[in-house]
Amino acid sequence: AKGACDEAAGEDACDAGSSPAAPLGRAGGRGREQAVLETVLPAPTEESNSTDGAKAPKVNCEERNVTGIERFTPQILNVSQDLMEFLNPNSSDCTLVLFYTPWCRFSASLAPHFNSLPRAFPTLRFLALDASQHSSLSTRFGTVAVPNILLFQGAKPMARFNHTDRTLETLKDFIFNQTGIEAKSDVAVTEEDWEGPLPSVLTKGIDWLLLFSLLFLASFVMYATVRTESIRWLIPGQEHEHQE
Repeated sequence: AKGACDEAAGEDACDAGSSPAAPLGRAGGRGREQAVLETVLPAPTEESNSTDGAKAPKVNCEERNVTGIERFTPQILNVSQDLMEFLNPNSSDCTLVLFYTPWCRFSASLAPHFNSLPRAFPTLRFLALDASQHSSLSTRFGTVAVPNILLFQGAKPMARFNHTDRTLETLKDFIFNQTGIEAKSDVAVTEEDWEGPLPSVLTKGIDWLLLFSLLFLASFVMYATVRTESIRWLIPGQEHEHQE
């Protein structure tokens, strides 16, 4: 079903479509998870699972001024906010953007690690958006499964996180390999990171598409039944059969 986590097919990711009903509770499993991703246009580079600190940075990021900023957390866009309003096409600053859904347990298990990233890289920006609420952006950037992480320079996607493990350490390596910016060594995932702002607790959703489909099917069956009975009474001989 669309919107469901598809482990049966060997894909440890969730569709970015409509949300299914999901059990409430903290997401389990901080182990290995694999994303299902497709091409982004313009296509960002795919980050391999191996790390090589000797490689030259692929993206030259302009580091932002952090003067006056006291709290470093990712910003979550609501349904009325457009991602492109937060990306400046005329700048070379870099932003890590997470496409997630609150009902997907793989997004939930990634949440505390992503919440800790802004403290490790205070000169970069971190945004997160619900892919099911921003379907046009999800389509534009090839997000058919979540979680999906893209590194933007200005308004252009430059690289996609493509590791099988989504942890603070692999995210640090990804950013360093792409930008050459080193993470602060004293940053670790804390209990506060499990609390938010990105939720690590699954929310219960309703698959509205499935619900409307079932209602339409039930209405059609009822209509067809009524029409069939009406036609039978109009056919010569059918009425006498019922009287006998």
